[in-house]
Amino acid sequence: MRRRQNTGEKSKTTRQEANERSADSHAKSSTRRRDRRRRRRRKEGRRRGGRRKMGHPQQHGALLPKRIILLRHGESEGNLSPSAYATTPDHKIPLTPVGAAQARAAGDRLRALVAGGGGEWRVYFYASPYERTRSTLREIGRSFGRGRVIGAREECRIREQDFGNFQVVERMKVVKETRERFGRFFYRFPEGESAADVFDRVSSFMESLWRDIDMNRLHTNPSHDLNLIIVSHGLTSRVFLMKWFKWTVEQFEQLNNPGNCEFRVMQLGEGGEYSLAIHHTEEELREWGLSSEMIEDQKWRAHARKSEWNERCPWYLDAFFDGFADSDDNAGEEDDCC
Repeated sequence: MRRRQNTGEKSKTTRQEANERSADSHAKSSTRRRDRRRRRRRKEGRRRGGRRKMGHPQQHGALLPKRIILLRHGESEGNLSPSAYATTPDHKIPLTPVGAAQARAAGDRLRALVAGGGGEWRVYFYASPYERTRSTLREIGRSFGRGRVIGAREECRIREQDFGNFQVVERMKVVKETRERFGRFFYRFPEGESAADVFDRVSSFMESLWRDIDMNRLHTNPSHDLNLIIVSHGLTSRVFLMKWFKWTVEQFEQLNNPGNCEFRVMQLGEGGEYSLAIHHTEEELREWGLSSEMIEDQKWRAHARKSEWNERCPWYLDAFFDGFADSDDNAGEEDDCC
């Protein structure tokens, strides 16, 4: 009886040891597989990194678009006659024949711009869901071969400011006069939005845009120059620039609306910052309503390194204070970046 018990205990011990050895072997095998995967990822990262260093700045490890282009739609029936809004919903206002021709011409100009530097390039489009912006995009697309277009996406957050539902001309005239007295950015239209409301949804869109870039949803080949073209509306484009460049409400209210099918080109500078001053002239920036200080900041951005602090840019700090207390406390002086 005792021998059988000892034999059973030995057999049980042997099975436990075998199970432990099997588990150890499995764990070591899993570790080896993880190590191999890590080595492959590091090798792939070094290979891609070497290609990106050849003129392709990065943000958080992602390949940045060479250009982000904001384009307003072509001439619409509402631009021609405000009475169109009294009988047709804003989102269904179509282009005029002139507007369609403007869009086709804009497509030719855009292609010449993105192809002008030579090399391989691609475009990706975002468009407001309104009829006039979708039609503008359709006409622009005639200037690009299918192989050059990575994709297109309808994006509701870059739609026009909501001015209410059907807009009676006499009433809207009074409402817009009130807006001028109240302030263009904070005035909310009855049954509609303020520019501040548009700012909030454009901010949300920009977060999604960065996620698309970070996760490489838009660009498959790092040797190609990527151009993002956003087909939207006048106020929405101005709000986009305000958010991107951290302009104040006062600076926003000095900006002029772009004309139909005019576009603003934010081009990537040598240090990884985007600037309007790379493609556009100082005279153009002044025509748009940028102040001398805003223009100087754009020129600085054309050569600045990412996350550098522009000490001469007053709306980053000085515009908020009349002065600081006299102190010998030097804490924080070495931290120069914003």
